Amino acid sequence: MKKIERAPNWKDDNTLNEGLKLFINNEYKEIINNINDKYLYWDKVKYIKTSDNINPKLLWSAIKFSRTIHSKEIAFGDYKFYYNLTNHIQKELHNFDLNIGGQLQSKSLIPDDEKKRYLISSIMEEAIASSQIEGAVTTREKAKDMLRKNKKPKTKSEQMILNNFITIKHIVENKDKTLTKDALFEIHKLITHKTLDNQEDEGKYRAHNKINVVDVVDGEIVHTPPDYKNIEGLMNNLFNLFNENNNEQFIHPIIKACIIHFMVGYIHPFIDGNGRTARALFYWFLLKNGYWLTEYLSISRLIAKSKTQYALAYLYSEIDENDITYFINYKIKMMELAFESLREYIQRKIEEKKQYIHFQKIKGINERQALILKWTYEEPDILFTTKEIENRFRVSNQTARTDLYELKNKGYLDIIDLNKKTKAFCKSDKFEEIIKKELPTTKAIRNAGINGKIERL
Repeated sequence: MKKIERAPNWKDDNTLNEGLKLFINNEYKEIINNINDKYLYWDKVKYIKTSDNINPKLLWSAIKFSRTIHSKEIAFGDYKFYYNLTNHIQKELHNFDLNIGGQLQSKSLIPDDEKKRYLISSIMEEAIASSQIEGAVTTREKAKDMLRKNKKPKTKSEQMILNNFITIKHIVENKDKTLTKDALFEIHKLITHKTLDNQEDEGKYRAHNKINVVDVVDGEIVHTPPDYKNIEGLMNNLFNLFNENNNEQFIHPIIKACIIHFMVGYIHPFIDGNGRTARALFYWFLLKNGYWLTEYLSISRLIAKSKTQYALAYLYSEIDENDITYFINYKIKMMELAFESLREYIQRKIEEKKQYIHFQKIKGINERQALILKWTYEEPDILFTTKEIENRFRVSNQTARTDLYELKNKGYLDIIDLNKKTKAFCKSDKFEEIIKKELPTTKAIRNAGINGKIERL
């Protein structure tokens, strides 16, 4: 990554005086507000052209002055950080309160009968993406297949994904609990299980300073974490922020979640796994504070697609006087995209449901079985195990087994032995014959787009 240029000294007397003149100039107020809404750093601001070709250093001084007088301070030990609530951030916080918070649950975006399947799919997506951010190398398809079929991980990448999957489910089950040192260590143990060079580092603060955050491209040090002797106190501050509602200094829960995420990365309390732990706590804090739709958002999937911007959000914040608005602004954008992605995903699923409704018309077939028939119709070589159906639909082992054996008894599926312990269900030789009998014509199916691939949850 290209080294970030340090901004010029905006507090120099002459520069600041000229910057103040721009700040009170009505024409420049609009320019400054637009820059602040995007929250651009100096490396972008210096290229902005104005009608009178003002010196970029003076414009930067005006911008920094506007940010400073409106900023809010938050302290962790001797470290002080600042953030601004721009117009854009405040607008999105309002949208999130309306659409991701508790108010909407009674008239949910997600149909009640689909919640279990959407949830398990989103947890898989989040687990996979959070691992990929940290270097896990695999495809979504292979990773989902491993999780659905409960396969034992064969590589470190697969282990990271399984760990994240288990961790997120643990958080969902314990979302209302208090964050303590022991609870944090439990999260870290779950996330890093069998992935660290030294297993003894699982669930334990680092005990030395032989660690830096480096650029993976050129190996340059981009962040030196606080002294390990300060970790205990700094993390206690973070626990207080996570658990307490300070009426004297209200911080919007989503802003607070962003700060918690940033601070875990900044403090770097562990030898490894800090990024995954930070994203897990972000996820936990939003669930704890009523943002129930967070369970269905795969924010890490979008971060994984913009890792450079993710890194820059950290770097800009630190290099620009600990102004963590850069990081908050980035996270807000990722939440925007994740919410929009969820809306599009649900719309696709609603359309796809129309496609497999023909299979539901078969007498004695429930919705899960209709989907199994649909997948079998599309992919003749597909194999199902009881564990896979259990994981796909988030149902009990007995329910999954009943669904498959009923389809086998009706002649749609056959049983084969995968190994001495595991049996699989596959398309029977009579499948096409029975389908034609139950659905005399496939014309309606084709017209509904049934031959198009449906993304399996």
